[in-house]
Amino acid sequence: MRARREACNTNQATCVGERQSANSAVMKHLSTYLAVAALAPSVLGAQIPADLVLTNGNIYTVDNARPVVSALAVRAGRIVFVGSDAEARSLARPSTTVIDLRGATVVPGFTDAHAHLLGLGTTLQRVNVAGSSSYDEVIARVQTWAKNVRPGQWILGRGWDQNRWPSKEFPSHDALSRAFPNNPVVLTRIDGHALLANARAIQLARVTASTPDPAGGRIIRTASGAPAGVFVDNAQSLISRAIPAPTRANKRSAILGAVAEANRWGLTGVHDPGEDAETISIFEELAQAGNYNLRNYVMLSDPGEPGSAAAQRNPYIQRGPQNALYDGRLWIRAIKLYADGALGSRGAALLAPYSDEPTNSGLLVSRPEHIRAWADWALQHGFQINVHAIGDRGNRIVLDAFDSALKRSPKADHRFRIEHAQVISPQDIPRFAKLGVIPSMQATHQTSDMRWAEDRVGAQRIRGAYAWRTLLNTGVIIPNGTDFPVEEVNPLLTFHAAVTRQDPTNWPAGGWYPEQKMTREEALQSMTIWPAYAGFQETMLGSITPGKYADFVVLDKDIMRVPDTEILSTRVISTWIGGKRVYDASGAAHRLPLR
Repeated sequence: MRARREACNTNQATCVGERQSANSAVMKHLSTYLAVAALAPSVLGAQIPADLVLTNGNIYTVDNARPVVSALAVRAGRIVFVGSDAEARSLARPSTTVIDLRGATVVPGFTDAHAHLLGLGTTLQRVNVAGSSSYDEVIARVQTWAKNVRPGQWILGRGWDQNRWPSKEFPSHDALSRAFPNNPVVLTRIDGHALLANARAIQLARVTASTPDPAGGRIIRTASGAPAGVFVDNAQSLISRAIPAPTRANKRSAILGAVAEANRWGLTGVHDPGEDAETISIFEELAQAGNYNLRNYVMLSDPGEPGSAAAQRNPYIQRGPQNALYDGRLWIRAIKLYADGALGSRGAALLAPYSDEPTNSGLLVSRPEHIRAWADWALQHGFQINVHAIGDRGNRIVLDAFDSALKRSPKADHRFRIEHAQVISPQDIPRFAKLGVIPSMQATHQTSDMRWAEDRVGAQRIRGAYAWRTLLNTGVIIPNGTDFPVEEVNPLLTFHAAVTRQDPTNWPAGGWYPEQKMTREEALQSMTIWPAYAGFQETMLGSITPGKYADFVVLDKDIMRVPDTEILSTRVISTWIGGKRVYDASGAAHRLPLR
């Protein structure tokens, strides 16, 4: 099984579901040679100089042909050489930028396989209540942030999680309404699957006791039936429709802020689920202008029913699959759907009721027929379908939909995905490999949820939750992400969680269900080459391999060797995309000299 997964470390696309053949090593070296020859035959022959050379490093390539080297060379934004210092220096000329890494560690650029770019940018502009240990602290943070806000102005924020509070129950709007009687306030839950609105916001949204719960949504109510303040999943739209829409300029500013924040943490790429046409057009505008320092594998927001007027009006549906636009800045070839809600707000759809709320089995956000229809359509039109599913019922519905579509229209290498794949029935775990479905998961969801997740689903079902090792042993890969702004951007938190199953304080000792840990090699793959494969990008991204884009990160510690307790003290020195430095840590101690 491990050999099968390691096949993803090369340029070859057939890394899932097949064992390495006896001549795989030969093919890896041949593919590397051909990539270099196709890109820059002059480097092999006439020794055309490189633009950038890095030497004296500890470079993990995530390429089995040359797993660890000391030097690399870049020309025209692509890797042209990996190997020894002497060989790399031979490609340098007076015009070449040469960097002595002084033993620093280099890894391929990190890719977050499930992250909301505009959501991050918007969060950076609003009140942040993440980590609040009580409802009182939430209100205090909002008051501090909003002290200069005019009466009547909307106050928006995100990050509350009642599971962190002494009382684990959803809050009512009462205290928030007393604190802000004249301003509408809307605070989104940390997972994005519920929001808390104060009385003024509820009033402006015209939601009353007579307002029915929408399909796939739930209004939390008082004993009299009036809205208590919390709106779950599709019910959020009852409030959000009243919030003034951001301008295009607001969105553009938020996106640029999010890109800079991503680069700061060593991210060179994201897979961005559920963006609308206007947001994607801003991505394109920035990329065309050369002002988009990120590689974004964009997933279109659910366009409505296949063939509907709404879907037909979507310009990105009309254009068809788009790959590596604007020098590899944008891929637009996937559609994001929703099966259910989230575990923290008890909206994840379960096969049996919640252990801590026996009257509730969660919510189906979309009809199963809707998911099946899009899977059928995508197989005919070359799109990838990626479906949010967290509960075991949600996951089964998606697997059933994919199975049905593939029986009608068999297709190799479709790479359909389930986003989160968080709680899975044991009977369904082997179906991912059997159907060729990729479980796209988030390691820090496990460390955030582990203190209460077993209360939600009980001791038996928890065995199929966050089950990375069980899934890996079936032969699938797991592209890793954060779902930011749900979790923190920092990919080193992802790496640490994947290999320890511990939170940043290294709790619990030995890890939570430690038999499900990843190895460090797997964790690094899950943040580099596995996302590349999950986005049809493995010939261009995911490893430091000749012919691929020169995307890499310089770290001040060797994350593949330091003790577990030192992983999170590692710092990003610099982040590079296409051979261009897009982030450089401040302070002389972190700067690398040029000569």
